[in-house]
Amino acid sequence: MKIWFGLGSHPDFPQGSAVTIGNFDGVHLGHRHILQRLKQEADSRNLPVVVIIFEPQPQEFFARKSNRERPYRLSPLRTKLRILRDTGCVDAVWVLRFNQAFANISAQDFIDRLLGETLHTKYMLIGDDFRFGSGREGNFQLLQNQPGMVVESTPSVLVENIRASSTAIRQALSDGLLSYARKLLGHDYTLSGRVKHGAKLGRTIGCPTANIQLPQHHYPLSGVFVVEAEGEFGTRRGVASFGFNPTVSQNRRQKLEVHLFDFNGNLYGQRLQVRFLHKLRDEAKFDNIDDLKKQIWADMDAAKNWVES
Repeated sequence: MKIWFGLGSHPDFPQGSAVTIGNFDGVHLGHRHILQRLKQEADSRNLPVVVIIFEPQPQEFFARKSNRERPYRLSPLRTKLRILRDTGCVDAVWVLRFNQAFANISAQDFIDRLLGETLHTKYMLIGDDFRFGSGREGNFQLLQNQPGMVVESTPSVLVENIRASSTAIRQALSDGLLSYARKLLGHDYTLSGRVKHGAKLGRTIGCPTANIQLPQHHYPLSGVFVVEAEGEFGTRRGVASFGFNPTVSQNRRQKLEVHLFDFNGNLYGQRLQVRFLHKLRDEAKFDNIDDLKKQIWADMDAAKNWVES
């Protein structure tokens, strides 16, 4: 899978391409259904599969512009690209920067320039509620009316009578329902980042934690979790705190700290993939550090008991 960034660098398939567009936040079962069907249609036409995604996601851009609270994000760009690659369905991803200039592009100009002149789109698979272009004037019907391009819609994927969607997954994670989020995603919810130096509070009580640097998004989950981390050391289980650390910090940036069971190596600079397996409790503010320390040890015992069971 090849990746292109920005309007100035784009996939070059003069023979044509099969295209889909979306946020693909989480790359959940609904997204996978789209990609699998798109791959089948592309193979039958001898076309490469191109996925167009936006960064930031349009809702994030408009929230920032109007000073509204940022919407939840499931997958940072790096994670999203890794999962798209792992589906085995995608030949190229075109990451377009979503800014005001891009938002001002008319729907017909988007079709003519990007889908037509650049990608030579022959086949397109898209949700029938897809909107695009300045003022969201473009829709499924407009795409279907374009000559030389077959445009089809894909039905929703239902899991336990709930539509597999990024919105449903964000709600499940926010509610701490990791097993249900896993069903909708088709995989464990995962975040990744490099280990950086932190306050080292855990070290002082015999519970060292890896402070993992994440892209600055607004993530839907918060609390203490049983996790599985993958890095240069292989794969290990552990316990993680994800939130604002209200007992020791006033910073409103979410932090992910992971303690790996039975591990004493140096993790600084390593990139860890952290899979969230089970939620132990909500985040809480303690009256003093001693109470926090007692709870950390209780969390470690609870996590080990869950793993053993």
